[in-house]
Amino acid sequence: MGKTMTVFQSGSINTTALFVPDVYVQIQAPSENFLNGLPTNRLGVVGTAQWGAVNAPTIVGSVSDYVQKFGNIQARKHDMGTAVWAAVLNGANDMRCVRVTDGTDIAASATIGTTGLTVAGIYTGSLGNSLQVTLSAGSQVNSWKAVVVMPGLVPEVYDNIGGGATPLTANALWIAIASAINNGVSGLRGKSQLVVVTAGVSTADPVAGTTLLSGGTDGATGVTCVTLLGSDVSPRKGMYALRNTGVSVAFLTDCDDSTTWTAQVAFGLSEGVYIVAVTPVGDTIALATAAKAAAGIDSYAMKLLFGDWVYFNDTVNGQVRLISPQGFVAGRLSALSPEQSSLNKPLYGIVGTQKSYQNLTYSNAELSVLAQAGIDLIANPIPAGNSFGVRIGVNTSSNAVINGDNYTRMTNYIAYTLNAGMGLYVGQLQSPKVRINALGTINAFLSNMWAQQMIGDVNSPQNQPFSIVLDASNNPANRVALGYMQIDCRITYFSVITKLLINVEGGQSVKVTSQNITGQ
Repeated sequence: MGKTMTVFQSGSINTTALFVPDVYVQIQAPSENFLNGLPTNRLGVVGTAQWGAVNAPTIVGSVSDYVQKFGNIQARKHDMGTAVWAAVLNGANDMRCVRVTDGTDIAASATIGTTGLTVAGIYTGSLGNSLQVTLSAGSQVNSWKAVVVMPGLVPEVYDNIGGGATPLTANALWIAIASAINNGVSGLRGKSQLVVVTAGVSTADPVAGTTLLSGGTDGATGVTCVTLLGSDVSPRKGMYALRNTGVSVAFLTDCDDSTTWTAQVAFGLSEGVYIVAVTPVGDTIALATAAKAAAGIDSYAMKLLFGDWVYFNDTVNGQVRLISPQGFVAGRLSALSPEQSSLNKPLYGIVGTQKSYQNLTYSNAELSVLAQAGIDLIANPIPAGNSFGVRIGVNTSSNAVINGDNYTRMTNYIAYTLNAGMGLYVGQLQSPKVRINALGTINAFLSNMWAQQMIGDVNSPQNQPFSIVLDASNNPANRVALGYMQIDCRITYFSVITKLLINVEGGQSVKVTSQNITGQ
């Protein structure tokens, strides 16, 4: 008979109340815990499409991936595909796309046989009108084959339906075909990702042939900014479907309605998302600043772009279109490390802006008004040269020390990483050891950021740019007794250079006695 088991997980036995002489082994979890930062390249996009799940965040990594899941780019306002294309051109590669409709969207459908099968697209949308279902003789005796086809995708083939020595009755065959498409064929292929099928009561045998589905509509005509905003009740719709998806930057495609801005800011603050908004196409600086003031927007959670919209070469629809600048800027932000600013970074895929198409550039006075109002824009030239790019690099906050892109993204990155990773200490005893471990976890995370040059003090580069306090000074006995453990962190971010000042003294009378080059 084997030895009695005396190996335990740490904390599962009371080590002060052991009576039996034996060896007791406790398995300890590693005392040093490390945090891996949350992704900062995840972009949320809300808009219309001609196919795909509605109000459901869908993973998209490229334009071709988008086309497979949502259909082609459409030449219309609020088109999600257009926005995704602009974002991908500027580095976006991890997106959560939410399709919205005005409620009039219909799935394409068709009837095969008088009452044999009713076939409908698994999603609503006009792309479903390209779906085809073909019935033909199967590979085995007395069997049938069903093939579901959507152009651009691999055909779904369901073979040997109802095969065997004895053929199925007509109605039983219709039922078998519907079952094969809806549930898949065991060991051969899964259920259809394109259509759903309902068997009817027909007693007539199937006839070989191809049936084209029709009647699908997108439900995009009546979509407004309020539709894109959606609702925060279950099931969530629109922007609120992005909750808990981990997106760090998001935008509502072509949403230029200032009445939605406060709700977008509230969402950005609650989820740690940098919201990219825009004012109406062809806007004026006076109207834009007045609209921002009237809406009461003064928050680091939103980046508001001036309504100088962008000309974009849409090769799919064969036209140069005027589209919102959101996709270009949001895509660039998502591709940047969080300590970086969008300021002075080239943007790609832009043919021109409304301003540049008039051979006009922004004066310093115009840029000054926008900068003071906390409104950003795409312009050409930028300080780096003749390129389209973000000109100011600000969010909508009026506080000069938190109104940069880098503040929003770094603060969200650090806060939400700590929120996701430090929960392992909840439920543990507040002992000296646990305090040391918790402090060490945060210290390791911030030390990694320092080593990667994400944080620091340029004037004291050798000094640790953060402090962590976890001791009796911020955890008095009365708070500890109530179950609280408080950790106070202070972190110095690198500053983004927004004004480069160069003093030049030159002339025949200037005397240089020695070389004096100072870099620090």
